[in-house]
Amino acid sequence: KVEQADLLMSLYGRHGEAPLPVIAARSPSDAFDAAMEAARIAVQYMTPVMLLSDGYIANSSEPWALPDVDALPDTSVPFATAPNADGEYLPYLRDPATLARPWAVPGTPGLEHRVGGLEHEDLTGNVSYNPQNHERMTMLREEKLARIARQLPPVEVVGPEDAGLLVVGWGSTFGAIRAGVNNANKAGYKVAHVHLRHLSPLPPDLVDVLGRYDRVLVPELNRGQLARVLRSEYLVPTFTLDKIQGLPFKAAEISARIIEILDGKDQA
Repeated sequence: KVEQADLLMSLYGRHGEAPLPVIAARSPSDAFDAAMEAARIAVQYMTPVMLLSDGYIANSSEPWALPDVDALPDTSVPFATAPNADGEYLPYLRDPATLARPWAVPGTPGLEHRVGGLEHEDLTGNVSYNPQNHERMTMLREEKLARIARQLPPVEVVGPEDAGLLVVGWGSTFGAIRAGVNNANKAGYKVAHVHLRHLSPLPPDLVDVLGRYDRVLVPELNRGQLARVLRSEYLVPTFTLDKIQGLPFKAAEISARIIEILDGKDQA
């Protein structure tokens, strides 16, 4: 079956307020680029990244041109090779731009350090139960996502600039939404489309994009999880189109909901 029912679990399903980046592929060919983006962020910022797909993408196919390997993002790892200048190795000494910690190959002389699930002290990496350190590490994890957000590309908006409705989607609903929006535009309705790849952190310019439209529609194969996130993050009222039948959207379902809203038949 096809669903998008795990979005909220992906965004918030970790203990201890430890957010992580969440990325969604929108098509079989886009799955490669989405996976490369996930790997790039994971290596550059030294963080787990969740990559979302679903049964519709896994069981679909489309033509895909093999990429130029030399043009792919750099996912190499800058390994630490020696202790710090004072002779001590600080495994939690972070890069000031990305807040990533240094990587050390296990067994490298002088670079021994502790690993595990317990919380560690800033800089030294020693196991710590200090309240102030716990707060600092929590804020650092949150700030790391903020640093990632700053380097995300601008939101791509497809459709007329004077559209009265913006359709926001994510994941495998891309094809049906884009076709439904195109069909509505051909029928004389002015509609624009945004499809999000980065779901956490959200693109920093998304708030400005949403603010340009009188109405926002969020079609999802769940009970409105992204719509709930947009409402809580940006206080944006949204229309929804939910489908939980284990089946993908049809373009006709998207265009019918668009026309229903723009014709004033739904004042929600």
